[in-house]
Amino acid sequence: MNMYSRSSEPVRFERDCAAVLVPQGDAVTLPAGSVGYITQALGGSYTVFVEGNLFRIAGEDADAIGKEPTAPLALEDATDDAVEELVWRQLRTCYDPEIPINVVDLGLVYEAAVLHRDDGQRLVKVRMTLTAPGCGMGDILIEDARSKLELIPTVAETDIQLVFDPPWTASMMSEAARLETGMY
Repeated sequence: MNMYSRSSEPVRFERDCAAVLVPQGDAVTLPAGSVGYITQALGGSYTVFVEGNLFRIAGEDADAIGKEPTAPLALEDATDDAVEELVWRQLRTCYDPEIPINVVDLGLVYEAAVLHRDDGQRLVKVRMTLTAPGCGMGDILIEDARSKLELIPTVAETDIQLVFDPPWTASMMSEAARLETGMY
């Protein structure tokens, strides 16, 4: 399963696993032997339904549910354009655990800039928002973006700012995202 699934794939946790309760955003540990269903597998993370609750499992913990962890990134050409392209590709692997659309197509990323630091490494600055200011997954989405951007070769640091001006509206979504959600 490597995309949103309208059916569920059963899983059994092979080891204790760090997880995030959706939509509250609370960190929890699911014990080995827990049984559930994968409801979404997008961007290298998984949303699982266990005992009446949804949990987000990070890609580095995929082995706990019998999946392959995310492969490391490679960058053949470290030009600014190539790094910027990879930044946007990485941001497109960030998903809200409840919505099967990446944060870029949802219109949540307002800006992504690649800057040079004095030591020759790069800093990526991102301005993004949430579909609702009180979204409990905000910190999780920011950390997901940060961790995925810092996997990019030559990127040593990220600065992700959560902003609410302008406020997000469905009109900021890509056409494909609007069609997928029925918000056209």
